[in-house]
Amino acid sequence: MTGMSAFSPKLAMWGVAVLILFYFLLYFGYYAFFEIWWNGQTPGKRKVGIRVIKDSGRPLTPAESIGRNLMRIVDWMPFLYGVGIVSAFFTKGNKRLGDLLVGSLVVRETSLQELKPMWQTAPVVFAAGNTPVVLSAAPLGAGRLTPEECALIESFLTRRRSLDYDVRVRMADEVFRRIKEKLTIPSDNTRSVESLLEALSYERRATGHFS
Repeated sequence: MTGMSAFSPKLAMWGVAVLILFYFLLYFGYYAFFEIWWNGQTPGKRKVGIRVIKDSGRPLTPAESIGRNLMRIVDWMPFLYGVGIVSAFFTKGNKRLGDLLVGSLVVRETSLQELKPMWQTAPVVFAAGNTPVVLSAAPLGAGRLTPEECALIESFLTRRRSLDYDVRVRMADEVFRRIKEKLTIPSDNTRSVESLLEALSYERRATGHFS
Protein backbone atom coordinates (compact mmCIF):
# COMPACT_ATOMS: atom_id res chain seq x y z
CA MET A 1 0.00 0.00 0.00
CA THR A 2 2.87 2.33 0.82
CA GLY A 3 4.28 1.78 -2.64
CA MET A 4 0.93 2.48 -4.24
CA SER A 5 0.42 5.66 -2.21
CA ALA A 6 3.85 6.93 -3.28
CA PHE A 7 3.15 6.01 -6.88
CA SER A 8 -0.18 7.81 -7.10
CA PRO A 9 1.20 11.38 -6.80
CA LYS A 10 3.79 10.62 -9.45
CA LEU A 11 1.11 9.20 -11.71
CA ALA A 12 -1.00 12.28 -11.14
CA MET A 13 1.94 14.54 -12.00
CA TRP A 14 2.56 12.61 -15.21
CA GLY A 15 -1.12 12.84 -16.03
CA VAL A 16 -1.08 16.60 -15.58
CA ALA A 17 2.09 16.85 -17.69
CA VAL A 18 0.49 14.82 -20.48
CA LEU A 19 -2.63 17.00 -20.39
CA ILE A 20 -0.55 20.17 -20.57
CA LEU A 21 1.45 18.77 -23.49
CA PHE A 22 -1.75 17.70 -25.23
CA TYR A 23 -3.28 21.17 -24.80
CA PHE A 24 -0.08 22.82 -26.03
CA LEU A 25 0.07 20.66 -29.16
CA LEU A 26 -3.64 21.06 -29.80
CA TYR A 27 -3.71 24.83 -29.39
CA PHE A 28 -0.41 25.84 -30.97
CA GLY A 29 -0.07 22.87 -33.32
CA TYR A 30 -3.50 23.54 -34.80
CA TYR A 31 -2.47 26.90 -36.25
CA ALA A 32 0.96 25.76 -37.43
CA PHE A 33 -0.33 22.53 -38.98
CA PHE A 34 -3.08 24.14 -41.05
CA GLU A 35 -1.00 27.16 -42.06
CA ILE A 36 1.65 24.77 -43.39
CA TRP A 37 -0.85 22.38 -44.99
CA TRP A 38 -3.17 25.04 -46.41
CA ASN A 39 -0.51 27.56 -47.40
CA GLY A 40 -1.11 30.21 -44.76
CA GLN A 41 -4.70 29.44 -43.84
CA THR A 42 -6.54 27.73 -41.00
CA PRO A 43 -10.20 26.69 -41.32
CA GLY A 44 -11.17 29.96 -39.63
CA LYS A 45 -8.94 32.07 -41.90
CA ARG A 46 -10.29 30.28 -44.94
CA LYS A 47 -13.87 30.94 -43.89
CA VAL A 48 -13.33 34.70 -43.53
CA GLY A 49 -11.03 34.92 -46.57
CA ILE A 50 -7.65 35.84 -45.07
CA ARG A 51 -4.19 34.30 -45.41
CA VAL A 52 -0.76 34.69 -43.81
CA ILE A 53 2.12 35.41 -46.21
CA LYS A 54 5.63 36.84 -46.05
CA ASP A 55 6.16 40.58 -46.44
CA SER A 56 7.68 39.73 -49.83
CA GLY A 57 4.50 37.98 -50.96
CA ARG A 58 5.84 34.43 -50.86
CA PRO A 59 4.32 31.69 -48.68
CA LEU A 60 5.73 31.03 -45.21
CA THR A 61 8.10 28.10 -44.83
CA PRO A 62 7.15 25.42 -42.27
CA ALA A 63 9.82 26.72 -39.87
CA GLU A 64 8.48 30.29 -40.18
CA SER A 65 4.91 29.16 -39.58
CA ILE A 66 5.94 27.19 -36.49
CA GLY A 67 8.01 30.10 -35.15
CA ARG A 68 5.19 32.56 -35.77
CA ASN A 69 2.70 30.44 -33.86
CA LEU A 70 5.03 29.60 -30.99
CA MET A 71 5.22 33.34 -30.35
CA ARG A 72 1.54 33.15 -29.40
CA ILE A 73 2.85 32.12 -25.98
CA VAL A 74 4.33 35.59 -25.56
CA ASP A 75 1.53 37.37 -27.44
CA TRP A 76 -1.00 35.88 -25.00
CA MET A 77 0.73 37.35 -21.94
CA PRO A 78 -0.33 38.45 -19.42
CA PHE A 79 -3.78 37.27 -20.58
CA LEU A 80 -6.16 37.54 -23.55
CA TYR A 81 -3.42 38.51 -26.03
CA GLY A 82 -2.37 41.54 -24.01
CA VAL A 83 1.13 41.71 -25.50
CA GLY A 84 -0.15 40.93 -28.98
CA ILE A 85 -2.73 43.72 -28.85
CA VAL A 86 -0.14 46.26 -27.67
CA SER A 87 2.26 45.12 -30.41
CA ALA A 88 -0.42 45.41 -33.09
CA PHE A 89 -1.36 48.88 -31.85
CA PHE A 90 2.16 50.32 -31.92
CA THR A 91 3.73 48.62 -34.96
CA LYS A 92 3.44 49.48 -38.63
CA GLY A 93 1.07 47.05 -40.27
CA ASN A 94 -0.57 46.17 -36.93
CA LYS A 95 1.62 43.14 -36.43
CA ARG A 96 1.83 40.94 -33.37
CA LEU A 97 5.19 39.61 -32.22
CA GLY A 98 4.89 36.42 -34.25
CA ASP A 99 4.53 38.43 -37.45
CA LEU A 100 7.48 40.65 -36.52
CA LEU A 101 9.61 37.58 -35.80
CA VAL A 102 9.23 35.96 -39.23
CA GLY A 103 8.33 39.02 -41.33
CA SER A 104 4.77 38.02 -42.15
CA LEU A 105 1.48 39.81 -42.67
CA VAL A 106 -2.17 38.84 -42.88
CA VAL A 107 -3.90 39.72 -46.15
CA ARG A 108 -7.48 39.49 -47.27
CA GLU A 109 -8.06 37.25 -50.26
CA THR A 110 -10.39 37.82 -53.16
CA SER A 111 -11.58 35.14 -55.53
CA LEU A 112 -10.18 35.33 -59.04
CA GLN A 113 -13.65 35.98 -60.43
CA GLU A 114 -14.00 39.06 -58.20
CA LEU A 115 -10.63 40.59 -59.04
CA LYS A 116 -10.84 43.62 -61.33
CA PRO A 117 -8.04 45.82 -62.64
CA MET A 118 -7.74 48.90 -60.42
CA TRP A 119 -4.89 50.67 -62.12
CA GLN A 120 -4.87 53.27 -64.87
CA THR A 121 -6.71 52.18 -67.98
CA ALA A 122 -4.53 51.04 -70.86
CA PRO A 123 -4.41 53.26 -73.97
CA VAL A 124 -7.47 52.69 -76.15
CA VAL A 125 -8.25 53.57 -79.77
CA PHE A 126 -11.48 53.01 -81.66
CA ALA A 127 -11.43 50.90 -84.80
CA ALA A 128 -14.06 50.79 -87.55
CA GLY A 129 -17.51 50.37 -86.06
CA ASN A 130 -16.48 52.28 -82.94
CA THR A 131 -15.02 49.10 -81.43
CA PRO A 132 -12.49 49.74 -78.63
CA VAL A 133 -9.06 48.19 -79.14
CA VAL A 134 -6.40 48.17 -76.43
CA LEU A 135 -2.97 49.14 -77.64
CA SER A 136 -0.26 46.84 -76.31
CA ALA A 137 3.40 46.10 -76.82
CA ALA A 138 4.83 42.77 -78.00
CA PRO A 139 3.39 39.78 -76.11
CA LEU A 140 5.26 38.96 -72.91
CA GLY A 141 4.13 35.36 -72.72
CA ALA A 142 1.19 35.56 -70.31
CA GLY A 143 -0.29 32.46 -71.91
CA ARG A 144 2.55 30.39 -70.45
CA LEU A 145 1.61 31.27 -66.88
CA THR A 146 -0.41 28.92 -64.69
CA PRO A 147 -3.79 30.00 -63.28
CA GLU A 148 -2.16 30.22 -59.84
CA GLU A 149 0.55 32.55 -61.14
CA CYS A 150 -2.02 34.72 -62.88
CA ALA A 151 -4.09 34.87 -59.69
CA LEU A 152 -0.96 35.93 -57.78
CA ILE A 153 -0.39 38.81 -60.21
CA GLU A 154 -4.04 39.92 -60.01
CA SER A 155 -4.07 39.71 -56.24
CA PHE A 156 -0.95 41.87 -55.95
CA LEU A 157 -2.21 44.48 -58.42
CA THR A 158 -5.54 44.70 -56.61
CA ARG A 159 -4.22 45.23 -53.10
CA ARG A 160 -0.89 46.99 -53.75
CA ARG A 161 -2.20 50.47 -52.91
CA SER A 162 -2.91 49.33 -49.36
CA LEU A 163 0.71 48.24 -48.85
CA ASP A 164 3.62 50.25 -47.50
CA TYR A 165 5.98 51.31 -50.27
CA ASP A 166 8.87 49.03 -49.29
CA VAL A 167 6.52 46.04 -48.87
CA ARG A 168 4.91 46.84 -52.21
CA VAL A 169 8.27 46.91 -54.00
CA ARG A 170 9.42 43.66 -52.40
CA MET A 171 6.17 41.89 -53.25
CA ALA A 172 6.28 43.06 -56.86
CA ASP A 173 9.88 41.88 -57.22
CA GLU A 174 9.05 38.51 -55.63
CA VAL A 175 6.04 37.93 -57.90
CA PHE A 176 8.07 38.87 -60.97
CA ARG A 177 11.01 36.69 -59.91
CA ARG A 178 8.73 33.65 -59.72
CA ILE A 179 7.47 34.02 -63.30
CA LYS A 180 10.40 35.70 -65.06
CA GLU A 181 11.77 32.52 -66.64
CA LYS A 182 8.49 31.97 -68.50
CA LEU A 183 8.35 35.44 -70.02
CA THR A 184 9.70 37.05 -73.16
CA ILE A 185 11.14 40.35 -71.98
CA PRO A 186 12.57 42.67 -74.68
CA SER A 187 16.27 43.34 -74.26
CA ASP A 188 15.58 47.09 -74.40
CA ASN A 189 12.82 46.95 -71.78
CA THR A 190 12.55 50.12 -69.70
CA ARG A 191 9.26 49.39 -67.95
CA SER A 192 9.10 48.93 -64.20
CA VAL A 193 8.27 45.59 -62.61
CA GLU A 194 4.76 46.78 -61.74
CA SER A 195 4.23 47.99 -65.29
CA LEU A 196 5.24 44.56 -66.59
CA LEU A 197 2.82 42.86 -64.22
CA GLU A 198 0.05 45.17 -65.41
CA ALA A 199 0.91 44.34 -69.02
CA LEU A 200 0.78 40.63 -68.25
CA SER A 201 -2.67 41.00 -66.70
CA TYR A 202 -3.97 42.95 -69.70
CA GLU A 203 -2.44 40.41 -72.05
CA ARG A 204 -4.00 37.51 -70.19
CA ARG A 205 -7.41 39.17 -70.10
CA ALA A 206 -7.22 40.04 -73.79
CA THR A 207 -6.97 36.34 -74.62
CA GLY A 208 -10.15 35.63 -72.68
CA HIS A 209 -8.56 33.74 -69.80
CA PHE A 210 -10.17 36.01 -67.18
CA SER A 211 -13.79 36.86 -66.78
